[in-house]
Amino acid sequence: MKLSAAVIFALVAVQAAVLLAQASELEVGYYSKKCKGVEIVVKWHVIRALKANRRTGAALVRLLFHDCFVRGCDGSVLLDASSDNPHPEKEAPVNIGLAAFDLLEEIKAAVQKRCPGVVSCSDILIDLRRPRRGQRLSNGHVHFAVPAGRLDGFVSKTEEAQAELPDSTHDVQQLIDNFARKNFTVEELVILTGAHSIGQGHCSSFRGRLSEPSSQITPAYRDLLNYKCSQGSNPPVNNNVRDEDYDVVARFTPGFTSRVRKIPDFLDNTFYHNNLAKIVTFHSDWTLLTHKEAFGHVVEYADNGTLWDEDFSESLLKLSKLPMPAGSKGEIRKKCSVVNHRLY
Repeated sequence: MKLSAAVIFALVAVQAAVLLAQASELEVGYYSKKCKGVEIVVKWHVIRALKANRRTGAALVRLLFHDCFVRGCDGSVLLDASSDNPHPEKEAPVNIGLAAFDLLEEIKAAVQKRCPGVVSCSDILIDLRRPRRGQRLSNGHVHFAVPAGRLDGFVSKTEEAQAELPDSTHDVQQLIDNFARKNFTVEELVILTGAHSIGQGHCSSFRGRLSEPSSQITPAYRDLLNYKCSQGSNPPVNNNVRDEDYDVVARFTPGFTSRVRKIPDFLDNTFYHNNLAKIVTFHSDWTLLTHKEAFGHVVEYADNGTLWDEDFSESLLKLSKLPMPAGSKGEIRKKCSVVNHRLY
């Protein structure tokens, strides 16, 4: 079939847009004219999800980090297995327990209906962590303006996720080196780790903590973790003792019953208080106390929750700007779990 010059030019223009759009600068208010009202759509779905299950908020924070730390913020963690990506990022052991994929697809379908082919899944994921979305997690203390204009990537590999993401068994120098590869400082490492004030971890992620010495973990808290892990096959356990069942805390760590809250997953600086008391779940959390600079920042943020709110906002913004690898191609997916050419 012979194509006209106009058609060929159009095809070249489309291909160029796919190749070059990722190089463009992200903008605050990017969709204000491209998809008017998209924020209202996203906000409605997120609030409904958080009302149904508050733990969805922590799942979204973790999903954002695990996406952006591998191949930049390109939605690669959202992709299901396919012939293109037979073992995607979500299958990596380090990604055990990732959740909220259904919420992303629900929002994408609503946005796609409103503005077909305009809003990327990677932008939706970042937008879920905007101030108005985060108010229910932090009382609005964590806030920042989110730039948009990202593309969705085509590549998703288990081995890349396993190699790029920090592991819960890492020592402090491994963490420092890992974050430095993404241009994050020791201080920013400590700041972002503060997100462990919310969420859950599976017992397989902290198995070593169950036998660590009292110099690294408060024995009563170690007993609590052992008890929780005996209740099933690799069950999830709350990251924060504050979010545990009151009776369990009273049984194993009665001195901490005053910290237990009826509403779980409140994003604040309690992680740093818990770390200093050696009642954190992961070895990688405790190991921050073994490095002089990192320890200093743990003390700093334990003493000043307002400062952590501000610095966490800035660090989360920096995280949200991590780019795709140089030369990568992208698109606006129609479904977050599938690259477009797989839909036909």
